[in-house]
Amino acid sequence: MRALSAALVVAVLSHSAFAEDTVKPGFHEKTFKNSDGSTSPYVLFVPHGYDGTKEFPIILFLHGAGETKGGTKKPVEVGIGPAIKKQEKTFPAIVVIPQSEKRTWQATSDDGKRAIAILDATMKELKVDAKRQYLTGLSMGGYGTWSAAAAYPDRWAAIAPICGGGNPKDAAKIKDIPNWTFHGDADTAVKVERSREMIDAIKAAGGKPKYTEYPKVGHNSWDPAYAERDLFSWLMEQKKK
Repeated sequence: MRALSAALVVAVLSHSAFAEDTVKPGFHEKTFKNSDGSTSPYVLFVPHGYDGTKEFPIILFLHGAGETKGGTKKPVEVGIGPAIKKQEKTFPAIVVIPQSEKRTWQATSDDGKRAIAILDATMKELKVDAKRQYLTGLSMGGYGTWSAAAAYPDRWAAIAPICGGGNPKDAAKIKDIPNWTFHGDADTAVKVERSREMIDAIKAAGGKPKYTEYPKVGHNSWDPAYAERDLFSWLMEQKKK
């Protein structure tokens, strides 16, 4: 009886620990505590298949200027958020969606550093495959994607910048990161040349980036990009060695 009771206690404790570690699937509004004691909101998406027993890939999404703190829309409402909702029950990755407070995602900025800090905190909170960290963003977040790729080139399994631009001088740093870039050729907010010059520079440095340019599409190239049938499956196939 004592052996049986002990087994039952272990089973109950194991179940309780598992229950505490399990995060419910779906979108969660969360708060990140900064080093100065202030707090910053962000959204976390947990896949419906997540139960805390196996590692999941993770995506960091950087929104555009219009979703900066005080804007008319929230970061989850534009770009990857709506794309996830269309396939929420089968979406394969954890997604971190921070919010810019100073209208920038440059890697050296407070917003850029906070985005990485939130990603790091999430990786400690959930069971994440560290070899499958992905980075994507649109417009201002496209610029941020290029910037964070150059700042942390050994971190990302793949990147997907959308209608942004970077520094061609960084090409040698990021040439080995699997990369699928998107832009509309009729974009008047961020000229398509900004993506073209990055792709050309990476190719010249020896990289083999994927590039999709949408004819007669303006600034909103993120909706067709995130609707690409193969984008997320392509991302999930990429893994750091």
